[in-house]
Amino acid sequence: MRIFVPSETLDTENRVALQADYAQKLIQLGASVSIESGAGEKSCCSDDQYKSVGVSVVDDRVAALKEADLVARLRKPPIDEIQHLKPGSIHLSFLDPFNEAELIKAFAAANVTAVSMEMIPRTTLAQKMDALSSQANLAGYFALIKAAERLNQILPMMMTPSGTISPARVFIIGVGVAGLQAIATAKRLGARVEAFDTRPVVEEQVKSLGAKFVKIDLGETGQTDQGYAKELTPEQIEKQRQGMAKVCAQSDIVITTAKLFGRPAPRIVTADMLSGMRNGSVVVDLAVESGGNVEGSKLDEEVKLPNGPRIIGIGTLEGGVAVHASQMYSSNLYNFVEHFWNEETKTLKIDLEDEIQKGCIITHGGAIAHESFR
Repeated sequence: MRIFVPSETLDTENRVALQADYAQKLIQLGASVSIESGAGEKSCCSDDQYKSVGVSVVDDRVAALKEADLVARLRKPPIDEIQHLKPGSIHLSFLDPFNEAELIKAFAAANVTAVSMEMIPRTTLAQKMDALSSQANLAGYFALIKAAERLNQILPMMMTPSGTISPARVFIIGVGVAGLQAIATAKRLGARVEAFDTRPVVEEQVKSLGAKFVKIDLGETGQTDQGYAKELTPEQIEKQRQGMAKVCAQSDIVITTAKLFGRPAPRIVTADMLSGMRNGSVVVDLAVESGGNVEGSKLDEEVKLPNGPRIIGIGTLEGGVAVHASQMYSSNLYNFVEHFWNEETKTLKIDLEDEIQKGCIITHGGAIAHESFR
C-alpha cells in the first residue's frame, strides 16, 4: 500500500498528519510512505527526518495523489483535488461531512473511500483512533494557556510581604474533553475554577478535578449515545444564560467549549452578559469555527470590548501546540491503519460491517455508504 501525506492547504494550519516516528511504524507494517516536501516544517519535522526513516519526500503533489492507495491529511481536501485521487483509493482526514454535501458527492463520484476522522465512534475499542478527542484535549489546554497569557493578572493565590493576592476566577462552559482539560490546567496553575454543563452526569468529573459545578435548573437535558450534549430548547437556553450571567460577571476568564456535532454552535454568552464582565477579563470561544458560543467573537481574531473583556476567537487552538497535536493525530491515524491492516496483502482492509468503519466511512464503492448521509 502506497501512503501519501500532502501539505495542508490552509495557511494557518501548523500540524502535519503523520510525524516521522509514525511513518516509520507504517513502513514496518509493510506500507510505502511518501510526504510532500515541507509538510512537517511547521510542526518541527524536517524533510531530512522523514528521509532518515525511509519516507520518500516528493515535490509533485498531483502525481503523488494519483499514485497513492491512501491519502492521509488533517483538513478536508480542496474539492478540485478529488479528481486526482485514484479510483478505489482511501482518503483519511477530518471531513466535516454534515456541512460538506458537495465534497461527499465528489468523493462518491470519484470512487474514493472517504474516512471521516471526526465520525469515529466513541467506543472503548476505537478510543486509540479518536482524533476528535485527542485534538480537543490539547485545545482545552491551550485555551487556558492563551487566556492566562492575555489576562492582566496572575492565576494563583500568592501571600507576599506586600499583601495577599487572591486567585483568579475561571469559568468553563461545556465539560467535554476540552472543558475537562481546561479545568485541570486552570487548577494546576492555581486558579479558582467553576464549570457548567447541561449534562448533570459530568458533575462528578468536575468535582474530581477540584472545581465547583454550577447548577442551573434547565429541566430535562441529557446527552447522545456518543456522549455529546443534546440541543436545548429556546426556553432552556434563556434559563441557562440567566444562570450563567452572574458567574461570568465574577470571572476573570471564561472559556466556552459548547459544540453540537454537525450543527452550528449554540450562542451561549450574549452581549448583555459580556457587558457585565470587568475590564481586562478574557473570554475564549472554542466553538468559533462553527459559529461561536460568544456574541461578537470573530474567527482568528481578538476583539477587545470597550471597558470590557477581550474575546479570543482563534480557530483550531490545538495548532498552537502543533508538535504534540501532530504526534497525537499521527498516533490516531497509525492506530486506525494498524487495526485494520491485512498482513497477507499489506493493505488496509475495508469492511463496512465492522462497527468502527461503519461509523466513519462516508463513501465507498462509488456511492455514499454512511446511512446518515445517503
